[in-house]
Amino acid sequence: MGRARRPLMGFVMVLSWSRQIFLRFFLDARMESFLLGHVAAFEAWGGAARVALYDNLKSAVLERRGDAIRLHPTLLALAGHYRYEPRPVAPARGNEKGRVERSIRYIRDAFFAGRQFADLDDLNAQAAAWCMADAGERACPEDASLRVGQAFERERDHLLSLPATPFVCEEVKAVSVGKSPYVRFDLNDDSVPATEVQRTLSVVACERLVRILDAQRVVATHARSWYRGEVIEVKQHVQDLVDSKRAAHAHRDTDRLVSAAPACRDLLRQAAERGEPLGRMARALGELLDPYGAAELQRAALDALGRGVPHVSAVRLALDRRRLQRHDPPPVAVPLPEHIQQRDVAVCHPSLAVYDHLTEPEDDPS
Repeated sequence: MGRARRPLMGFVMVLSWSRQIFLRFFLDARMESFLLGHVAAFEAWGGAARVALYDNLKSAVLERRGDAIRLHPTLLALAGHYRYEPRPVAPARGNEKGRVERSIRYIRDAFFAGRQFADLDDLNAQAAAWCMADAGERACPEDASLRVGQAFERERDHLLSLPATPFVCEEVKAVSVGKSPYVRFDLNDDSVPATEVQRTLSVVACERLVRILDAQRVVATHARSWYRGEVIEVKQHVQDLVDSKRAAHAHRDTDRLVSAAPACRDLLRQAAERGEPLGRMARALGELLDPYGAAELQRAALDALGRGVPHVSAVRLALDRRRLQRHDPPPVAVPLPEHIQQRDVAVCHPSLAVYDHLTEPEDDPS
């Protein structure tokens, strides 16, 4: 699927008397898919079995010492929700659940062999139709006069009624958001609002949807992708990130400007009181800082404040007037490539006094 390889796993459940088969495919063998297979089977049959037999797979049996069995707590929660009894069979006793073992062989030969399908949804739709049609036309082993479909209609009345709401089968995982507003889940990166960076959130995922939560608050929702290396974004998240970076860049430029010429702080404050756009003004003042220098910009800003004109044009006029008085040529900006700029980085030389003791005479141990 895209750049990912996913295992195609089949979930099979068989009713013991009628031999009615439920078949559904998943793209993993996680506990959530195992539970979802139960829920889908019960909904397809319109009821739950009273007893379900399991072998010793880890999704059902966590530990076994003779007759002492510790079942998976999530499976117990599912059984409590539908009020059925989960009953593990004895180890290495495939005959105790031979109905489903034979059904799996039957599915491999009669359904899956040579079958073509477009995607997982198409395969599951074909499986559901096959279970009710072709598989339902088999003779019922418990009553040769009945077909499996006919026997299932009789057995349906003996199933347990379903609860008002289905059991929730969602994968829950804690994720950390780094400096970039994305969380990594199931081989993909899902976007979150820029305000959620450097935090720990929770991912709640089902087959088709991924929700990212902060406690009970949903911060982002994405369609589930089974591909690999995908970047799944919400346009608003990306736009918020761009806006925050622009704001951070503007603050950084303003801090540099005020640090070099403190009078620019009052200049920007008075300009804000008059409704001037501060971002544009800070950029314009920053463009004057490099060619004229911090000292000249400070004097020009004080001159504009003294005249009561907190505007870039007043600062530029003061700079040009002082330049003409000194008979200096207009400053020309010289753009340098990045590798040239890096040559001007100041390097702090460490003190070499620590090596002086090497030239000192050693003390005579005698």
